[in-house]
Amino acid sequence: MKKIFLGALICCFTISVNAQEYNKWSLDIGAGVTEIINPLSPGYKTDALSLGQASLGVRYMFNEKFGLRLDVGYNEFKEGKNSLPFKSNYYRTSLEGVVNAGNVLNFSSWTSRFNLLFHGGLGMSNLRTITPIDNGTGEPILNMIVGFTPQFKLSNRISLFLDASAIFHDYQDFTFDGAANTRAREINASIFNTSIGVNISLGKQKQNADFLQNEDVTIINDLEDIKTRLNTAENVLAGLMVKNSDTDNTKLMTELDTRYVRKGEENKYANTITSSNVDFIRELLNSGYINVYFNTNETTIQQGSLNSVNYLKQFMNDNPSVNALLIGYADETGNEDKNLQLSENRAKSVFEVLVAAGIDPNRLSFSGGGEDTSVTTKARQFARKVTFKIK
Repeated sequence: MKKIFLGALICCFTISVNAQEYNKWSLDIGAGVTEIINPLSPGYKTDALSLGQASLGVRYMFNEKFGLRLDVGYNEFKEGKNSLPFKSNYYRTSLEGVVNAGNVLNFSSWTSRFNLLFHGGLGMSNLRTITPIDNGTGEPILNMIVGFTPQFKLSNRISLFLDASAIFHDYQDFTFDGAANTRAREINASIFNTSIGVNISLGKQKQNADFLQNEDVTIINDLEDIKTRLNTAENVLAGLMVKNSDTDNTKLMTELDTRYVRKGEENKYANTITSSNVDFIRELLNSGYINVYFNTNETTIQQGSLNSVNYLKQFMNDNPSVNALLIGYADETGNEDKNLQLSENRAKSVFEVLVAAGIDPNRLSFSGGGEDTSVTTKARQFARKVTFKIK
């Protein structure tokens, strides 16, 4: 029975992970050091790592693994130690493909803070030399850029990054100091940039594509939680059998089925009612094994959850001394204050159904529990619920 139940849950999770909700747009802001690789005329050089470069990028992820980035950058070059004086400004724009190596390599199986991106693409640059030779409006150059970007997550929206990028040029007519370039016409590595910066996730969702948890990891974590809860239920059943080694299947079924059937259905265990029935059903209700579920942003009970309302109604009819607290919840999507009100409205909806079914309203109370943060993004359908507490 346990294996069948777990198999069904795996199917449910496989379906639910396809409806991923995360921010796909982000903004990259960085600055740091730069170094000219070539071309420079004899007697000219920069320091190995000179301050003077910045970049701004807008990125869109098609999914959690692949995306595009539009990037603009600026470099200021000047002479280094023991160099002839020169100064030039460099402007760049590029369109790059982005690979989220962290999600490709399943980083989420061992970390939730670190990630790694690879990027590469083409663009146009403009090199304007100022001294010792002023080349006027500058020289347009076709550029190619490749790099990698380690990330560290600070929050769901903000992460720090360290980027290392190499920029290649499809030949330059002028060197970075303004002289004519006499080298053979070929693609050369020209600039190496190292940046630190911040990535800002854009959108209304609380998760972003960079640190989205892998589907398999999510399923495993959720199933481990379910296994724990099933083991608890098995312990409850074991407790019912400990005192009587002769307990048979009929008696065990009695614990679940006696007097908790729909009206009009036959109950073949109706003649074997025990006090442990009440304790067992109370345990199921209070431990969250029986819940009422809702669709996104709705307060109408899902059709498949009406059985759960019926169980509580039957239990309260059979036990006139008990009262019930109905606690509503919402998932983490949207505004927190709005979700608090939505959770209360869901509890009120169940309250109204029970009252309409004949339960004394004085025996019922309801409240909103706000957002259920115990589930992951891909299992939010289990957060949109009402739970029961029997008093």
